[in-house]
Amino acid sequence: MKYTASLVKLNIDDRLAARRAEALARGIPVADEETLNFLLLTLEMNKPTRILEIGTAVGLSGVAMLLTLPDAKLTTIELEEERYEEAKRNFADFGVERRVNAYLGDAGEILSMMDGQFDFVFLDGPKAQYEKYLFDLKRLMRKGAILFSDDVLLYGWVSGVEPTPQKRRSIVEKIRSYLQALTADQDFRTSVLDVGDGVALSLYSGEGKKV
Repeated sequence: MKYTASLVKLNIDDRLAARRAEALARGIPVADEETLNFLLLTLEMNKPTRILEIGTAVGLSGVAMLLTLPDAKLTTIELEEERYEEAKRNFADFGVERRVNAYLGDAGEILSMMDGQFDFVFLDGPKAQYEKYLFDLKRLMRKGAILFSDDVLLYGWVSGVEPTPQKRRSIVEKIRSYLQALTADQDFRTSVLDVGDGVALSLYSGEGKKV
C-alpha cells in the first residue's frame, strides 16, 4: 500500500503550513507534503549540521529543515531573483536567517566555486541539470553524507508508469541519465523510492574514483 499525502501527518507549525499553502496557490514549486515529511524524517534520523540545498524557491523547505534541526546551518542556491528575495524575507520572518547562506545565481556556476564539506544535500533545482551537478556535489560532500534528490520519477514518466508527453521527453531522458549515473556510481549507495514524485536517497561513501 502506498500512503498518499492525505494520510501523512506533516509535523510543521501552522504558520509555515499556511505559508506553504499560499505559495502553492501561486504556483510556487514547494515540496509536496509526502516528500517534505520524508525529507524531515530523514533529517531527524541523520541530524546533519551543514545542509546544501539546490533550488531555494521561496525558502519554505529551507525553513522547515532549519526548524527541524535547530543546530544546523543551510547553504541554498536559487536562480530566480524574485523567489530569492522572497526566500530571504521568509528566513527572516521565521527567525532562521542567521543560519542561512543564500546565493542568487546558476547552481552549476556557484557549485564550481564553492568549497567545504556538507553532511546533507537536498537537490530540488532544475531537473535537467541534476547530472551536471554531480561532480561538484561529490566534491562538497563528506564521507557518510546523504544526497536527497527530489522529483526523479516525475509524474511516473521516468519509470514508464505513465506515458511521457512529447514536449517532456528531453527532461525525462536527462533524469533517466542522472539516475543511471547515480546508481552506477560506486561512491554512492542509492535507493529510488516512490515518495511524492520520486526520491533518490543516496549515501556517499567518499571512496573510489571521482566522477
